[in-house]
Amino acid sequence: MGLKLKVDGKEIPLNKFVEKILNSTIVGAVSSLKGIKEDWKKIEIDLSR
Repeated sequence: MGLKLKVDGKEIPLNKFVEKILNSTIVGAVSSLKGIKEDWKKIEIDLSR
């Protein structure tokens, strides 16, 4: 799985450990939601404050 992190448009490099933790957390949370198919292709998250 690929994961990219951008903050204010600047891509932030992730080491393998952080990438794996974020991937697992996001996929686990999203997969538990009703209506999400098992064969999803892409998850997009846009977070602003």
